[in-house]
Amino acid sequence: MSDEIRRRVLIADDDPVMNRMLQATLQKMGHEVIVCLNGEMAWQHLTAPDAPPMAILDWGLPDMDGIELCCRLRQREDAPYVYIVLLTARGERDDLIKGLEAGADDYLIKPCDLEELKVRVRAGQRILDLQSKLLMAQAALQEQATHDALTGIWNRGAVLEMLHRELDRARRDQQPVGVIMADVDHFKSINDNFGHQAGDVVLRDVAQRIKTCLRAYDAVGRYGGEEFLMVLPKCMASTAVEIAERIRANMASHPVKTEAATIPATMSLGVVASIVESEINEQQLIGAADAALYKAKQSGRNRVIMAEG
Repeated sequence: MSDEIRRRVLIADDDPVMNRMLQATLQKMGHEVIVCLNGEMAWQHLTAPDAPPMAILDWGLPDMDGIELCCRLRQREDAPYVYIVLLTARGERDDLIKGLEAGADDYLIKPCDLEELKVRVRAGQRILDLQSKLLMAQAALQEQATHDALTGIWNRGAVLEMLHRELDRARRDQQPVGVIMADVDHFKSINDNFGHQAGDVVLRDVAQRIKTCLRAYDAVGRYGGEEFLMVLPKCMASTAVEIAERIRANMASHPVKTEAATIPATMSLGVVASIVESEINEQQLIGAADAALYKAKQSGRNRVIMAEG
């Protein structure tokens, strides 16, 4: 979330005087303020892609009151969280409980004390800031859990999970899935002759080149060492071979530039595609692709071999 959006606050009240008072106070605090006169208008703003993360909603809004608006916002489970301050002239205990149970995070009793408003808005902003940091930390952990630290592409576990999901989808949709297993030729010699740092550069370069050769919805992961596994949804054998050949040709025609040297690096690739009617599982597909890769290595490297059968 950008800082601009983070500072936005929506006010929804059908009282123009109240709106002006709240707007002036919030603007002095550095907030960008969106003013709405009814619940429907507030709903449109709060469900937009650039929705403000905080809203001050009057209980008695026309079209859709503050309670209904709270309930509807809380039903959107996958939507970004909106911190809601309910504005109400109802000061009875049961009313406040009803508002909080509807989804409000806090409340203000009319007529508003502006100092109390400032304190409650600052408290809400602190909570939103903490939530933002938590989401960023979760995203970072997810990245670490699913991506290879060296190359930045999917790691072994993540790409295997993708293959499992794609095979399930392929069975439902009656579509083939292509699998490519690729290996950097003579990679041990690259490490021995030019050093492990140069070898790391080669692996990063290979990963990025593979990505440029794949279709937008294909996936590639580092399977282990210098091996890469590609998952190609809705891909017939002939198309999978074309993609593999594109990768092989790209590597063969452009040496990898490192600080140690410009290193010629080629790849051997084994290709397989699932048959629509088959009950083949992911391990069998990987085994077939790996056998084809082994045959490519035995046949002289720098080539693409299609799995038999």
